[in-house]
Amino acid sequence: MVRWWAAAHEGLSLISGNVEFVDSEREVEVSLSKPNASAATMTTTRVTPSPCSGLCVTCVDGCPGYCEVGRSALRGKEVIYPQPFGKITAGAEKDYPVDYSHFNIQGSCVGAQGIEADSDKAIFPAVDVSTEIGAGDKKIKMKVPFFTGALGSTEIARVNWEGAAIAIAMCGAVLVCGENVCGMDHKSEFKNGKVVKSPELERRVKIYQDWYQGYGALLVQANVEDTRIGVPEYAIEKLGVEGMEIKWGQGAKDIGGEVKLPSLERALELNRRGYIVIPDPEDPAVQESYKAGGVREFERHSRLGMVDEEAFLREVERLRGIGAKYVTLKTGAYRAADLARAVKFASEAKIDLLTVDGAGGGTGMSPWRMMNEWGIPTVYIESLLYKFLKRLDEKGEFIPSCAIAGGITLEDHIFKAIALGAPYIKAVCMGRSTLTAAMVGKTQGRLLEETHGKGKKYQEALSRTFIAAAELKEKYGNDFHRIPPAAIGIYTYYDRIAAGLRQLMAGERKFALNLIDRDDITALTREAADVSGIPYIMEADLEEVERILG
Repeated sequence: MVRWWAAAHEGLSLISGNVEFVDSEREVEVSLSKPNASAATMTTTRVTPSPCSGLCVTCVDGCPGYCEVGRSALRGKEVIYPQPFGKITAGAEKDYPVDYSHFNIQGSCVGAQGIEADSDKAIFPAVDVSTEIGAGDKKIKMKVPFFTGALGSTEIARVNWEGAAIAIAMCGAVLVCGENVCGMDHKSEFKNGKVVKSPELERRVKIYQDWYQGYGALLVQANVEDTRIGVPEYAIEKLGVEGMEIKWGQGAKDIGGEVKLPSLERALELNRRGYIVIPDPEDPAVQESYKAGGVREFERHSRLGMVDEEAFLREVERLRGIGAKYVTLKTGAYRAADLARAVKFASEAKIDLLTVDGAGGGTGMSPWRMMNEWGIPTVYIESLLYKFLKRLDEKGEFIPSCAIAGGITLEDHIFKAIALGAPYIKAVCMGRSTLTAAMVGKTQGRLLEETHGKGKKYQEALSRTFIAAAELKEKYGNDFHRIPPAAIGIYTYYDRIAAGLRQLMAGERKFALNLIDRDDITALTREAADVSGIPYIMEADLEEVERILG
């Protein structure tokens, strides 16, 4: 519950973007999990809302419009999206019936797997959390079993790319450059409708390559627009990118990616590049409204992909033919039949990685109600994924390396996600939490610089603030000054969750990641057991218990 001070009388003007409404007469508590009011859309209700509609139980004539319906009467389509765009990431606030918290990790006091059962050797720092993804003999080795999902053309991804790319390269993980980067690059150059130069994509690739140390890989996504303008050819042939990721969707939305455009000039540019831009910036009436301040921003949308088995298989072979060493697929929280298609097509094409994104995660820019109300949540979709993969496995068909995404942030999530889909889940994909660490690191660095300047005191303050700074300074020497605070923040966060994962694995006596299996977790509720097939906690180990007790 969040406490709001709400105006119960007429005449109080609504301040756009301000989420505090003051009334000296009374205070009203509003649950942010209810429809029609959310911090994400900077809306609230005047009094207690109706549980079903989310409208105030008494909607007063004279209210300036605090709720989403009221704001929508003023700003229309703008209120669909979380705000302020470019400054936030947003995660669904819907509380699904089953999530990872409905499972607990098993523990044991007997023996050790993957290491000698010796108390002096079987210590948690000895746990190996490295993993491999890929098909055949071209494996991507990762030092950690988590990686960063698509940081694409949103403003928040662009401004935080440097920190993310440097940190992920240092950590030895996979980094995915998301869709529409070339198309959104104001300085991109085109010839016959194909991109021949994109300084922004070039910058992103170069940063990662400069810090790459032999572990992980950089993947560049390609959606409908990217494929049309030749992004895969440009990324592979001109920039030396080794991996391409075909994108069907993500867990936060079931339509193409969108961003906000702050100016008419920008909207016209992208409209002429072939994007869907709303409202139509070529329309004289829209241009007039923009000049008058009515239309304040435009939306750039990507097109819906049309999945077809033959077309998918052809595209995988085409990407390999132009030099892609790794070809992967990212799919969203679509219906079960579409998940089955993803599994089957990925198997037939023998792709290197299938990433499945469940509903309930987050994004930099998605329709807010869609993010909360569509798709299969992470635990449910991973449980289906396990069943589908197991079925193909039993038939002797190729099983691609798989990753799961959707609201995963800490080491217990990672352990449970790998266990729930074992032995098929090789890693987890995290996007929003990586950006959180980057933004916190960046903010702390700015505050330290404002206080101490950029000299010796600043360096000392960095070491006091970031626990991993001293380690990085020792490792990189004179290059340490090139590591931005955002990267130090991500590196420190990743180091923490790797250490936490080692502790959980040691407690389960599993000293290598590939030893984690479904028996390592139990379901705390009957519903969680029904959804996942994981034994209910009171029924786990029954056979061994009987054997022990005789």
